[in-house]
Amino acid sequence: MHIDGKVVLVTGAGQGIGRAIALRLARDGAHIAIVDVHDAKTKAVADEVVKLGRKATTFKADVTQRDEVYAAIEHAEKTLGGFDVMINNAGIAQVQPLSAVTPDEVDKILKVNVQGVLWGIQAAAKKFQQRKHKGKIINASSVAGHDGFAMLGVYSATKFAVRALTQVAAQEYASDGITVNAYCPGIVGTDMWVEIDQRFADLTGAAVGATYKKYVEGIALGRAQTPEDVAAFVSFLAGPDSDYMTGQAPLIDGGLVYR
Repeated sequence: MHIDGKVVLVTGAGQGIGRAIALRLARDGAHIAIVDVHDAKTKAVADEVVKLGRKATTFKADVTQRDEVYAAIEHAEKTLGGFDVMINNAGIAQVQPLSAVTPDEVDKILKVNVQGVLWGIQAAAKKFQQRKHKGKIINASSVAGHDGFAMLGVYSATKFAVRALTQVAAQEYASDGITVNAYCPGIVGTDMWVEIDQRFADLTGAAVGATYKKYVEGIALGRAQTPEDVAAFVSFLAGPDSDYMTGQAPLIDGGLVYR
């Protein structure tokens, strides 16, 4: 209950890691604004949050649209009676050799993974400043934000960019008491990794499941990561025990990439 009564907005909260974060923070006492492009999925997560005894609200927003991100925060504040933590979780993957990447593919992933985080940082910081509140901003990076991975070149570049935005925002907003950190998951058993594995199979001829298995076998702790593993670390970042931490992007990957 270390964030009891806090209002947290999670983007990409309709499924996977975002859903796990929303539910973990609700269990820890927060009220949750569930933001996604999928209405049906956000409602299902909201119902789960309410069953945990916390307030929930949903808002349909495309994080590539700056005005929609700002509107989502206004909605969260008005509906839940405050605004304390912004979690810029929404993101997409892309498996493609650099030689084959198209302008449209680059444009799409940059808009979601980089611009989406930037708009979330801007909008959250502005609201915290208006409220004269020392809020927290937490961004989704990746192990691919520390090491570039073959066939995931542009995706890796976007996650490196999230680390840069996190560092700069931490410096620019520190005087307002706003902390900005990121989390860097590894091989998480979600629909995103199902898609990545299938794409590797299509491009390389590997058997379906082989790429996922190869990466999981490289994890020191001997198993794939769960969304709940990620959510537990995000809970730390959202709570008071991380108050003296800012500008950081720690790995939470079971021992895959070492820094």
